[in-house]
Amino acid sequence: MKTRVKELRSAAGMTQQQLAERVHVSSRTIISIEKGQYSPSLMLAYRMAEVFGVTVEELCCLRENREQEDRIYERLP
Repeated sequence: MKTRVKELRSAAGMTQQQLAERVHVSSRTIISIEKGQYSPSLMLAYRMAEVFGVTVEELCCLRENREQEDRIYERLP
């Protein structure tokens, strides 16, 4: 899943470790989310959204991710 975590974290001048500490996860979790290798739980997404002052929808690019998923399903028989 695509997210804006790296973009928002960088704009806030935070390190991955600082964000991890604020949302109670390891820095490896933040790294994996930023690389698109791990999708955050709803609670973790909510915590990160609060840190950055955005909605979960904005943080997780939900509209864009839904549209991409819809295109995949439209191609299935």
